[in-house]
Amino acid sequence: MASKLEEILTERLAGREARSQLRRLTTLPADNVDFSSNAYLSLSVVPEIRRAYHSLVETHASPPAFLGSGGSRLLDGNSTLAEALERDIAAFHNAPAGLLFNSGFDANVGLVSCLPQSGDVVVYDELIHASAHDGMKLSRAGDKVSFKHNCVEGEGGLDDVLQGFAEEKRSVFILAEGVYSMDGDVAPLAEIVACVKQRFPRGNAYIIIDEAHSTGLYGKQGRGLVCELGLEADIFVRLHTFGKAMSSSGAIVLCSATTREYLINYARTLIYTTAMPFPCLASIRVSYDFLDSGRADSLLDHLWSLVNHTHGLLLSLSSRQAVISVNQDVPKSPIIPVFTLHPRSLAQFCQQRGFTVRPIVAPTVPKGSERVRTRAGYPQTITREQSVEQ
Repeated sequence: MASKLEEILTERLAGREARSQLRRLTTLPADNVDFSSNAYLSLSVVPEIRRAYHSLVETHASPPAFLGSGGSRLLDGNSTLAEALERDIAAFHNAPAGLLFNSGFDANVGLVSCLPQSGDVVVYDELIHASAHDGMKLSRAGDKVSFKHNCVEGEGGLDDVLQGFAEEKRSVFILAEGVYSMDGDVAPLAEIVACVKQRFPRGNAYIIIDEAHSTGLYGKQGRGLVCELGLEADIFVRLHTFGKAMSSSGAIVLCSATTREYLINYARTLIYTTAMPFPCLASIRVSYDFLDSGRADSLLDHLWSLVNHTHGLLLSLSSRQAVISVNQDVPKSPIIPVFTLHPRSLAQFCQQRGFTVRPIVAPTVPKGSERVRTRAGYPQTITREQSVEQ
């Protein structure tokens, strides 16, 4: 007999299913063509990286801390490799210092929850990631106000919101992403920086940029969007993750040495969790070595050719199929959403024909903007992509 709690849970799940919002864990055939994952460069299948990883594991792994780190970094889980990675990755992205976290979600929650002090202000893009929202819920900030997505000027835009706080002495934190994972659009970072500088000449505003979906794809050798635009000195904190284009896991917060020390002392998602083990650190190391060497440049060139080709195919398809629509503008990222009133049916149709895509519905995206999220990228080929139209 189900308990009262389980009856409530069952009712909640039934409600989600009735609204076509029920999430499930699924697996698809390994030989499906990947139009879904965030592994934009698929570095994990590059033979050179696989060889470098196995070599690093064989030559540097030292028991007993090989398969597990043994504890929090503040206890027994720290390592010379973790500290070397932080220094090297920070230098790669032109930052003073860096601090590793187990995931981008942990990094965002830890950072946003503890950095704003009591009574401070957080202004954020309305489509900011769920992890930032969780961080804000735990934060001591007094005001938390959203601005229209990727909008700097105009009613409800960033400048409009910042006007209400421009004369205050409180710290104001501005949260945005480099590339947004559901729409694939790129933030107007230069305009955001200019707006913040104009509104806060005293320097009491601090920009935090989540580069989860721009790491490895923009800037020289994949250094990210901030580096591509030369805005390193204008961004207070950058977050780079390793689970997308880098084909690993974990994240790093790039910041000043003082901010790094503060996070070590106050970010609960760092303090109270087991540190990443050696195999994970080794994976991050070889992926960054590959980027730093310039050997990923050819993959990036191939990626952007696939982005343009995929977009052209989807545009052609949408012109003949009224049930789907695609943005007309040339994509600025590998993410190309296909909007439809029937995302689950369309995704299932594609999956049955060997294409891995996923339906995205509310509340992950705003109601009325349901879509099948597609992404172009290696190891797709032009020939395989052409079969999408068929």
